[in-house]
Amino acid sequence: MVHSSVRGEVSDVVSAVEDTMSLTPQDGGGRQGRRGTDGDRGRRRRRIVRWSASILVLAMAGTATAGYLYYEHLNSNIKKENLNNADTKDRAAVSKANAAGQTPLNILLIGSDARDTAENVKLGGAKDIGTAARADVQMLLHVSADRTNMSVVSMPRDTLVSIPKCTDSKTGKVYAATDDTMTNASLERGGPGCTVATWEKLTGIHIDHFMMVDFSGVVSMADAIGGVPVCVDANIYSHTSTGHGSGLKLKKGTTSVKGKQALQWLRTRYGFEDGSDIARTKAQHMYMNSMVRQLRSNATLSNPDKLLGLAETATKALTVDTGLGSVTKLYDLSKDLKKVPTDRITMTTMPFVYSSDGNRVLPKPTDAAKLWRLVREDIALDGKDKKKTTTTTTKVTDKAAADDKIAVQVQNGTKSSAESAVTGRAAAVTQLLVGKGFTKAAADTSALLSEDETLVRYPSADLAGDAQRIAKVLGIPSGQVKKSTAVDGVTVVVGADWRSGTKYTADDDDTTPASASALNASDTTACMHVDPDYTW
Repeated sequence: MVHSSVRGEVSDVVSAVEDTMSLTPQDGGGRQGRRGTDGDRGRRRRRIVRWSASILVLAMAGTATAGYLYYEHLNSNIKKENLNNADTKDRAAVSKANAAGQTPLNILLIGSDARDTAENVKLGGAKDIGTAARADVQMLLHVSADRTNMSVVSMPRDTLVSIPKCTDSKTGKVYAATDDTMTNASLERGGPGCTVATWEKLTGIHIDHFMMVDFSGVVSMADAIGGVPVCVDANIYSHTSTGHGSGLKLKKGTTSVKGKQALQWLRTRYGFEDGSDIARTKAQHMYMNSMVRQLRSNATLSNPDKLLGLAETATKALTVDTGLGSVTKLYDLSKDLKKVPTDRITMTTMPFVYSSDGNRVLPKPTDAAKLWRLVREDIALDGKDKKKTTTTTTKVTDKAAADDKIAVQVQNGTKSSAESAVTGRAAAVTQLLVGKGFTKAAADTSALLSEDETLVRYPSADLAGDAQRIAKVLGIPSGQVKKSTAVDGVTVVVGADWRSGTKYTADDDDTTPASASALNASDTTACMHVDPDYTW
């Protein structure tokens, strides 16, 4: 793309030069006695023009070649891996387009704690090279279909999740599915493609791309940007007598951090608020918001030399999926992100509850499910979207059979990361259907599923009408009626949002849960609270 563009410019110059050389020198009319002299001068001028044009073309060709080679150099800097390394059945459906044909964009941002180089070992405080990399930072960046707003949802690294079966694209090693495992372990069980698969399985959100950076990448990027302002409400020194802590040492107020100090800020637990991974997530949000403001106002981006330096650093620091693995695609992505105003960027944390032993966290059943729904439905987390007055439904041409002729199975999907399944829910909803005239309804007790929201699934178009009829009777929104090859017939999956009662109430409140701790990117007053035990 770059090469052909420069070639075109060179071609234009050659054409212009040729036009110049085709002009006949004006000899002033009537000067016949000096014609020979003027002819000699004309020939000399043409030779000079031709020679000058040749030098110009060679110079531009050299520039074009150099530009192309540098473009290819930047491309070669970028490390690439598969987007999703799980079985197909564990993948979320692709996001639907809006009325204008636009689709939202979901990018998983991963911060790796890899100790694969001497520099990463030193920065990470480890002793040996080769420790398996884990995904210590995980943020889902959602850009709305119309590019008017952006939402970021962090998942604390201590979250216990189900990791699907994954195959490492580099080694071919297969990792079996596992439950109640810390989410940061997904990276060492099949690479970033397994972290993506874990998110899709948990949230039902289709992820389009991932971008991963390690310790040294964070340091080099912070240096290239020129520093990011952060704030603490007291002097802080993240260090314990037993050697724990990031080593971050700052004075009260705002400080521009870069290099190693920026990495320390992003990794600090001991010293921020309650010393948990949740507090660290909050600090990361403040850093990212400040970085966005810095990039948009910083003269670095208007300085060609500094901009090239930033491009060099960024391409070396990143590992991305193969679909995002070129300078052109990264540039196109940056243009999309730039469209979103700073005051429409919202940082949140997945709503959580602590595990029974208090050492880990779990998705908070109702609030986390609601947050995932808002992202899936492309609803802005800042609450500034216009209220939807109508609900778009899929037109169904298949007519439903008589109620007593519709065969429907009911499955229990009330199990969640935080709560066990409610015993007997499939049987209870089956009895409800039978009482409404669906005499062929039957409970499927062989499957114990985990679904955030109640669904009606059907395998083929000829059963769509039956599925919609069941949904209407139970009060389930048509948007929760899904075509799925995972079922043999019309199937109701009773989700974690219907753990009791005989009436299903859909959550039509589009307000972001308070437990998501939303922070707007334009908020310049945000300041981390320092634990008094870590002041100096």
